[in-house]
Amino acid sequence: MVRQVTWLCAILIVTQSGALLADNSLPNLEFNGFGTLGVVHSDEQNADFINDPFASQGAGYSHDWSAEVDSCLGLQATLHLTPKLSSVVQVVSEKRYDGSYAPEIEWANVQYDITPNLSFRVGRMVQSSFMASEHRKVNYATPWVRPPQEVYRLMPVANFDGVDMRYRYPVGETTNELQLNFGGGSVDYSTGSIDASDSWGVSHRTHWGDATLFASYGELKVSADELSQFFDVYRLFGLPGEQLASRYEVDGKRTSLLSLGLGYDPGSWFVMGEWARSSSPSLLGESEGAYMTLGYRVAEWTPYVGVARAKVTSNTSEPGLNAALYPSPFAEGAQLLNGMLNELLSSGIQQESITVGARWDFRPGMALTAQYDHIDMRSGTSGGLINQQPEFTPGGRINLFSLSLDFVF
Repeated sequence: MVRQVTWLCAILIVTQSGALLADNSLPNLEFNGFGTLGVVHSDEQNADFINDPFASQGAGYSHDWSAEVDSCLGLQATLHLTPKLSSVVQVVSEKRYDGSYAPEIEWANVQYDITPNLSFRVGRMVQSSFMASEHRKVNYATPWVRPPQEVYRLMPVANFDGVDMRYRYPVGETTNELQLNFGGGSVDYSTGSIDASDSWGVSHRTHWGDATLFASYGELKVSADELSQFFDVYRLFGLPGEQLASRYEVDGKRTSLLSLGLGYDPGSWFVMGEWARSSSPSLLGESEGAYMTLGYRVAEWTPYVGVARAKVTSNTSEPGLNAALYPSPFAEGAQLLNGMLNELLSSGIQQESITVGARWDFRPGMALTAQYDHIDMRSGTSGGLINQQPEFTPGGRINLFSLSLDFVF
């Protein structure tokens, strides 16, 4: 039960509330924070394991032991202006694509509680795509060193600037929360940015005794300058190139994400799992991911074990342009484009993993977690590894050992 309380406290750090202090004094300003000091070792020396899909370095090739994969620091300020009006700003510093630790704004919004059960927010928030979306960077609030990549990397653009509505209501023995949001966001990486526009989502969470049920569905339009330029080159090859560009281009096409989650936590043990499916009539294709984690609490210790799987259900190869139809040097250009297109189509994560770990809550607000991951990259894929060297062989197996100190204050 102690572990349940500490998790709840951590989750409250990254959620907003119109609750007042006991003396009801307003306005009131609160400061909180969280962080992780972690190191990761990978036995794959010819590629890097990363947590952030837009990172430039990780564990394996760049660093034998990397402190950049999971380490972060977050600070949050919450201002209660009136009994119904509050605002929150959360800033997170972690290793960025450019090698710096420049802080970024994770949350920046204003909330108005129309009633105790109905609230609206406007500003920067996080998509409620998965069970742990809103506190995914607060590792202290989750049982793992990092959320399972097989599911949580299906939505790389997590932040959005827009509006959000939450409605809480009871039904019989259950408590429920319905959330709706609309907006757009972007994320930078080493050679450009990915933009998500006209995004909307709906999620529903039900608590029934010790059980939690979660469901979410959302859509968004994704665009990336590099991909637009890539398919513009395809169009230079006439009608065949135009047809390929129209089939695989990303801009202007909607991507959908459906996820379902289930958790059961009676106190002495817990089990949780999620399934998600991403679909787009473009280069992004269709992907599925799922995981299940089982843990048992013994005093301050929580050993756990988990399994996960990710697969791409759409085509991962394309014949592309017929190079024989073009004279040199266009024939060589067509072959180069086809190779790049197939590399992009096969870049989705396809892997199975087994996770074993243990967490030690050695003092209030602090926990030390050790985790071992065995990842089997299937179908000759790279499993999301970056900085692949000529000696790297896709489709192999890697072993990870992670150690992290998580804290909240």
